[in-house]
Amino acid sequence: MGFSKFLISGEIEVVTGLHIGGTDSYSAIGAVDSPVIRDSVTGNPIIPGSSIKGKMRSLLQKTFGASPSHNEDHDQVLRLFGSSSDKNKEAIPSRLKFNDCFMNEESEKALKNANIRLTEVKTENSIDRKTSKANPRQIERVVRGSIFDFELFYDVLNEDELEEDFKNISTAIKLLESDYLGGHGSRGSGRIKFNNLKVTRIFGDAPTIELEV
Repeated sequence: MGFSKFLISGEIEVVTGLHIGGTDSYSAIGAVDSPVIRDSVTGNPIIPGSSIKGKMRSLLQKTFGASPSHNEDHDQVLRLFGSSSDKNKEAIPSRLKFNDCFMNEESEKALKNANIRLTEVKTENSIDRKTSKANPRQIERVVRGSIFDFELFYDVLNEDELEEDFKNISTAIKLLESDYLGGHGSRGSGRIKFNNLKVTRIFGDAPTIELEV
């Protein structure tokens, strides 16, 4: 069997305001306590591939049970997401390669043409139960309806595990859609939806396969 590679591509739609934190030097709105992470070239918000990878991994691992560390995840999780080396075992390379997600150009244009900012500021309060003192905090979020281009590469290292791997990828995507990405998910932020997903074989001769989402 030769080496093969697939590209899983599509779009991520922001269903509720999305906050993945950056540094205040990238905040486009003044006096924001917690700004979103931005592309240093365009200044637009981005969704880091590491954020998607980490959340999909943790959600998928939950289907197999609790794990004390990422190196002790289930074998099906380890071969997709990889592990670091330790004194007992060698590192396992990740079969999945996540790209950072940049804002879709048409989505950006549509929002700007409608005079809608790419981000919003949500003020949240924490209350000191002893003193009843409110501590307001401003959270920057990507506005709902924003679209980001999504790309995920999968390396075919064992064709016998291809179907099982794609079943697990599909499960992780479904779980993420029913959970949240980024911060403040328990307060309603971070709901996303994957749209127009397709699988393209870009190298090799591994059999074609589809996602079940």
